[in-house]
Order: sequence, then C-alpha cells, then structure tokens
Amino acid sequence: MSHLNISKLTKTVGAKTLFKDVEFSLYPGERAGLIGVNGTGKSTLMSILAGTMDADSVVMDHPKKYRITYLMQEPEFDESLTVLETVFSGDSPLLALNRAYENALKNMMIDPSSTQLQDELMEIQEKMEQDNAWDINALAKTALSKLGIDMYDQVVSELSGGQRKRVALAKALIEPADLILLDEPTNHLDAVSTEWLQETLLRMDSAMLFVTHDRYFLDAVSTHIFEIADQTMYTHKGNYGDYLENKAIRDEMNASSQQKLENRFRSELKWIRRGAKARSTKQKARIQRFDEIKESVQKENDNTSLELSMQSQRLGKKIIEGKNMGVAYGDKQIFSGFDFLLQGGDRIGIVGPNGAGKSTLMKMLAGELEPTTGQMEYGSTVKIAHFTQHLPEMDESQRMIEYIQETSSDFEAEKGVRLSATQMLERFLFPSNGHGTQIGKLSGGERKRLYLLKLLMEQPNILFLDEPTNDLDIQTLSVLEDFLENFPGVVITISHDRFFLDRIARKLWTTGTGQIEEYQGLYSEFIKEKNNPVALAEQELVEKIGADPVEPAKPKKKMSYKEQQEYDGILDKIAEAEEKIEKREEEMAAAGADYDKLAKLTQEVNELTAEYDTLIERWTYLQEIAEA
Repeated sequence: MSHLNISKLTKTVGAKTLFKDVEFSLYPGERAGLIGVNGTGKSTLMSILAGTMDADSVVMDHPKKYRITYLMQEPEFDESLTVLETVFSGDSPLLALNRAYENALKNMMIDPSSTQLQDELMEIQEKMEQDNAWDINALAKTALSKLGIDMYDQVVSELSGGQRKRVALAKALIEPADLILLDEPTNHLDAVSTEWLQETLLRMDSAMLFVTHDRYFLDAVSTHIFEIADQTMYTHKGNYGDYLENKAIRDEMNASSQQKLENRFRSELKWIRRGAKARSTKQKARIQRFDEIKESVQKENDNTSLELSMQSQRLGKKIIEGKNMGVAYGDKQIFSGFDFLLQGGDRIGIVGPNGAGKSTLMKMLAGELEPTTGQMEYGSTVKIAHFTQHLPEMDESQRMIEYIQETSSDFEAEKGVRLSATQMLERFLFPSNGHGTQIGKLSGGERKRLYLLKLLMEQPNILFLDEPTNDLDIQTLSVLEDFLENFPGVVITISHDRFFLDRIARKLWTTGTGQIEEYQGLYSEFIKEKNNPVALAEQELVEKIGADPVEPAKPKKKMSYKEQQEYDGILDKIAEAEEKIEKREEEMAAAGADYDKLAKLTQEVNELTAEYDTLIERWTYLQEIAEA
C-alpha cells in the first residue's frame, strides 16, 4: 500500500524549536486536519513535506514514485500564463497531455483550415482517449467554475489575490497525487464553494494533510486530527468533534474537584434544557440544586469571563443611521436604496458572493468611502475600529510589546479591573517569554492576531471586522469569539467562516442583488434555505404541481408495558444516583492526604457519574414518548 511514514522530524528557526522528533503516518484515504496556535510551525511542516523547505532532520519513508501536490497560503505563479495553462502546469504526463490539447485547440481556432493543425489535434485527442485524460480536463474546468473562475484565458497577472488562491486550489485538486497538502484551502471561498470543496475531497482517494480555521469544514472532512503543541505532534483518530470530545474526557480525568463540579453542571444543564416539569417537590428541589451548582460554577469562572470582557466608551442612543444609501463605480451600481439604523448590541454578518460589494459596504459604514447616494449620521459617542483584510505596514524591527504599548499600556476590563499590555498579549495566546520578539520574526497569522489586539486596545464601541478569521488559528478564533460575545458595543463582520458567523451574528445583511437585504437567523440556516439541493428540488416540485409537498405522517410511538414501568421508577433511580455521588464527594473531601482512598473514591464517582448520565439520557427518551 502506498503510504508515507515520517520520523525524527525536527525543525528550529533561529533560537526557537518548532518541533522535535515528530513522527506520524498517512495512508491513502486518510484526511488529517493539522491544528495548532499560529507560529507553532503548521505551514513550516507542510513546506518540509512538499520539499520546499529543509528540516534539521527528517526520515521520510514512502514508495519511489510517490507524488505530492501542495497548495501554499500564498501561491507562486508564472505571471505570463493564462488561468487554464496554470492549472495544467504540473509535471504529470496527464497534465502535459492536457496542456498540449488546449494549445492545439487554441491554434485551430486561429487557423481552422490548416490540415496539419487538424491532424495534430486529432492525434492528441486519440492520446487523450487512450490515457483517460478527458476526466482531468473536465475536472479542471468544473473546479474553476465551482470556485468562481470562468475566464480560462485570463492572464494570471490580472487576477486578485483571492482569485489566484482559487486557481491554485483547482490546480492542486486535479493534479494526480498520493498526498495532497492544503494550507488554508477555504480562504477566499464563499459558502457554496466551500461545500463543493468538502464533497470533492471526500470523494478522493489520496492521503491529505490540511490546515484550516473553518471548524465545520474540519469536522466534515477530517478522519484524523494532528495537533502541534509543546514542540511535538499529538495524533487523534476521528474528526474535529471526536477530538474535542476526547480532549474533554482527558481534561476531566485529570480534573480537580471544581472541574468535577463543572461536569455535574453540564449533566444538570442537559436535564434542565430538555424541559423537566416541576410537578413534584422532588423535581422542584432538583431544579433548585441545578441553580446552586450553576451559580457555583459561574462564580469560580468569573476570572475567565473577565479576561475576555472589556469596558468600552458608552454608546449613546444615536449610533449610526443611514438613509437611501448607495454606491456605484461609474456605470456599475453596487447597491442602492439601503436604509439602516444600528442599535446597541447589534451583531451583524455581511454575506454574499465574492465581488458583490461586502468590503465596499463596510468601508462606507466606517466612513472611509463616500456613498454615491444617501447620507449617514453618526452619534457623538461612536468610536470605530476597522479590522481590514490587508494588514497595515509594520516596523519589522519593533518588538511586540512596544507595538501594543504604542496604543495603550493597559486595558480597562469590566468591574474597574485594568489589565496590562503584557496580560492582554497573554490573553491572545502570546506567551510572556516571547513579548520581546521582533515583529519581523512573526508568522502571518501571528501578525494578524497582534494587529487585532492593537485595535481592541483602543477600546472602541463599534467593531468592523473584514474577514477576521483568515489565517487565524482555531484557538485564537475561540478567544476572539468569547471576546465578541462579551463585547458591550456593536459588531459588524464579513466572514466566510460558517462556524464564526453562526456563533457571532444575530442577523445578516446580504449582498449580490443590487440591494442590501436583511435576514434574521443563523448563517447555516440561511445557506440551507438558499442553496440546499433538497429544498430547491421541493420548490421545483411545488411550482410544477401548484401545491406544497405533503410529508407522510409518522405514527406516534407508544410506551410498552415495560417502558411504562421503567418510566414510573426512573426519577427515583436518578435521585438515588445523585445521593450516592454526593456521598462519595463528601468522603473525598474528608479523605485528606489518604491518596489510596482518594483514588478509590474517584473511580467510584466516575462510574456513578457514567451511570447517572445514562439514566438522564434514558429519562429524556421516555419523557419524549410520554409527551408525544
């Protein structure tokens, strides 16, 4: 079987060791998502595997004819080639044959009467048939189309950065390879293109290693998670959801008594959210204890929420209001007739196809672009921070701490607590021993994270974020999402990251039709509603027959005699399990330094908690039947 074995992989950059003696294997069909904080060496590891960077040491064991294709974060091109020539520019014989075919076809269009050119084209077509090269030709054009590139003859030098990345992605997908390396493949992709890419990768037989900040994509595609941390690599079998679950279990196994309390809180939360009816004294007491546990956990976690909170300048009643807003470039109308009124606490996502005016709208809101029509009024207390896609120039000799202190030496959090610039750098995952690092030594993702922190240190009350998730690692995104959830002002963001938008945005402004339309709901619901093939097929059926499709009624499930008996006694079993857990925890508190007794009691609590969770799940199932 054609597979890759890596061992003794070590890489040091300057005085910093990224990873040491890393080892892993990849087999055909395995798709490993590579995660880790920016600067831990994800792109470096990919470059080493692709052969574009040397390692200090590495042993790569694979068959002699082992082909690797690599999508870099910033692809490099021959600027004189067209889009299609670029896609077919690899050294594979099948790509060379497609290049020859496209070139012969172009020559024939110039001189269609030449018998010599006709013979050459026919000969190449026969060769294409023999070698099954037509599939690659069709895949290339399909990939380009699905990724929003339809001008195959356009010269690469005329493309935007996002278009260049999509052309490079199409090239990586069609090139025959045993291992495909993809560094942030979802950057610059809209939701429809991302869905298409997911489905395409799932159909491929090659081994894959990819870096992405898109957690929905990571969860859908990965069969393994490779995590770089502490100068090594940890491998986890399963998708991103499995990784999170296993990590939570490991944390719980090493948990303190407070963490155990949090686990109990999660079980209680599951029970209470399922709609427990307070029909008895026992259930009322249970709900009361839920509130006590919840309050205890939240009290213990005050420091965490404080780290991610901030005190911003107060917003007045008037924030920003726009009437009949429109923007046009020459004869091209981007949008028109847009009325809006921002309100305190607004969380808005701007979504739409690439090139549909999302960044234009945001620049207009930020006052950086004059509208063609309409007028805007800003409240006197408004203080805006605008995070743009392209970072401003940074002094590469300047140190991180100096860069942040230029804005402010401290940060006012809620409840009058002030955090120093050093503490804020730590909150954004810059360890204290690296605060003196020069900016020139930071990775692209680290610079983006640093710039974002600099804007937040200004303590604005309105945040405009244009593609903040691109090139940020998942851990930083989690910190940012926590921060934005507690941010007291207004947040308006452009993003293609479905998970980020689902968590942050409460409503959407959609572009692409010449009008700005508003949608109330989650981004994933919006995508499903607009693009779900099943929904579209149902709509087509409605139009044909003139009626809504009727879903067959499902027969209601009834309890069996044994289930009814179980249901009648299950709350007593739950209460009994709770009492046992509480008793063991009291014994643990009284055990002091008797480690043998503590180990035994901990094992018993874990077993009882598992039994308790099973009972809760069973009660939920029976309750749903009882209420049907």
